[in-house]
Amino acid sequence: MGKLIWLASFPKSGNTWLRVFLLNLLRNPATPTDINNLTKLTAVDGLADWYRHVDPRPPTELNLEEVAKLRPRVHQFMTTIFPDNVFVKTHSALMSDFGVPLITLEVTAGAIYVIRNPLDVAVSYSHHLAKSIDATIALMGRKGARTENIEGWVSEVIGSWSENVETWTARPHPTLHVVRYEDMKAETLKTFGGIARFLGLEPPRDRLERALRLSSFKVLQEQERRHGFVEKSKVAERFFRAGEVGQWRTALSVDQVERIVADHGAQMARYGYLPTDRGGTP
Repeated sequence: MGKLIWLASFPKSGNTWLRVFLLNLLRNPATPTDINNLTKLTAVDGLADWYRHVDPRPPTELNLEEVAKLRPRVHQFMTTIFPDNVFVKTHSALMSDFGVPLITLEVTAGAIYVIRNPLDVAVSYSHHLAKSIDATIALMGRKGARTENIEGWVSEVIGSWSENVETWTARPHPTLHVVRYEDMKAETLKTFGGIARFLGLEPPRDRLERALRLSSFKVLQEQERRHGFVEKSKVAERFFRAGEVGQWRTALSVDQVERIVADHGAQMARYGYLPTDRGGTP
């Protein structure tokens, strides 16, 4: 029995890419890890199957307070699925729900938090939700934002983009490793090598490079094209859509950029995300 290592982020920030890389690095397969096996090889915090191990009712029969009170028991159960530490994907903020912590620190070994420029998140998240960019910007700015219990998934308290970032990163800790999506793209070998070292791994350069090749965005897109992806939302056309840095410059209007900066300027400034110009389309 191990403890939990959280792979945390606001939605559409690179969390799934990180999970695929870690599996390709640790398992060292001859072919890319099947993206449709991710939920079997790592845990996902909001997946209802975990909750049914401690309460057989489907999520649609649970109220939000019941989910909150079940969560520590679910996290404890997750520690039993492998003999070593368990990677767990979460979009929850590091806060409480009905007085119960969303992240159970008693069974936690550490966390990797992935942060992405909210200007790009707004574009990607709008496609994922099949909502307008304006509606997505409003959702990203909503304090205490949460998903609902639906078939297959329990509620997660994601918070606003700023709440999610601040609750996870405001207090640096040796067991917390924060990475920017933009560095994952621009300085791939250095950034992913740093993730490996944080986990106490010293993989040879060729193994690290191999894991990155097997986890490339092109490989993930091709897998989804051929076989679909079970974690894609029902309303989205694709999960692995673009993965680009700076897409906001042609996708957002000046007004939309201004609203995102107004909502999240303090946290954007911490990570170098404040635009030197307001960019966007007229």
